[in-house]
Amino acid sequence: MNALKSMLRLRLLPCLMCLVLVTSHAVAQVIPQPQTMIPAAPQLAASSWILMDANSGRILAQHNPDERLPPASLTKLMTAYLVEHELDRGTIKLDDMVNISERAWRTGGSKMFIEVGNQVAIRDLLNGIVIVSGNDASVAMAEHLAGGEVPFSDLMNQHATRLDMHNTNFVNATGLPGENHYSTARDMALLSQHIINDYPEHYAMYSERNYTYGDISQPNRNRLLWRDPSVDGLKTGWTSEAGYCLVASAEREDMRLISVVMGTNSDEARAQETQKLLSYGFRYYETLKLYDRGAVLTTPRIWGGSVNELRVGVDDDVHMTLPRNRNAELTARLNLDSELSAPVSLGDTVGTLEVRLGDEIIGERSLVALEGVEEGGLFKRLLDQVRRFFSGLLGRFFD
Repeated sequence: MNALKSMLRLRLLPCLMCLVLVTSHAVAQVIPQPQTMIPAAPQLAASSWILMDANSGRILAQHNPDERLPPASLTKLMTAYLVEHELDRGTIKLDDMVNISERAWRTGGSKMFIEVGNQVAIRDLLNGIVIVSGNDASVAMAEHLAGGEVPFSDLMNQHATRLDMHNTNFVNATGLPGENHYSTARDMALLSQHIINDYPEHYAMYSERNYTYGDISQPNRNRLLWRDPSVDGLKTGWTSEAGYCLVASAEREDMRLISVVMGTNSDEARAQETQKLLSYGFRYYETLKLYDRGAVLTTPRIWGGSVNELRVGVDDDVHMTLPRNRNAELTARLNLDSELSAPVSLGDTVGTLEVRLGDEIIGERSLVALEGVEEGGLFKRLLDQVRRFFSGLLGRFFD
């Protein structure tokens, strides 16, 4: 089935992306512009790293991004994500109280210093997990949500599969060393992207510099929260096996980046290497919002329906990351399924949106029906059959 193709030219105006429709036989003229010279991505003193745009998902720099490594306390990003997931579902509330077991209290490593036999609010435990990396808080939440760390780890791995974290396996909720407990820079970036985008109402806690519980005040170990005002998360990690790790996110001028650095040799090194990645990304790239979710991009003919046209667009905001000062080279093509026929349901895929930077395809998204269209009456369907026949006949005649 031949695709019906329409080309859109993207022109950036203040606060508005203006789209101009061009016929399928026309060629969108691209006026040459001075291009930003982009150097190679920095090389870091780390085992593995990646730099991702949080909105578009584009990878801007990477080194061994799929190498399976011990994630240390980066594990707690998934622990916190599961808590946020259950809060969103309504199965738990921030003010719910959690019984603290002896096992949770005895867990070694970093702590928020909860006491055995006490009850602690989920709000406090979540802050303890994210801000001060409390192993005791992580175990307490695992027991509360799943009855123990083993079944909770199973939940963690189910969510990892759902989020396309293909090289991750968890055996505990803390990141303490464990056989067959591993993840990758890419998977941690994907998880962080979901934390930021799926549950934005909880994200502010990742930027907190200190947390006090039971008269004990502890600092967030992410040094960049003090050094760079654009950095607002996410999590540090360390074990002798994993080295020093840091997942960070920063936002400047409506562009949000996520960096993951694993296996550096010091607390200071993970901060410095992360800063190199973030500086590179913000200096040489920009992210543009091209389309709003639900915006009507085209209205093709639909045959045999109660109406003659179908409103078509995208079911999520469309962001694209590109080298700075090259937005004039952006073009988009709508590849619609030909011969659209009723009935069509809201959300049905009816084609693809293809975005190009010059000759390079930099993104594709599904085009969906923004409304449902029922079949028309008998007379309308018969009339459309006649019109469709002569439309096809004329099309073959002029080809």
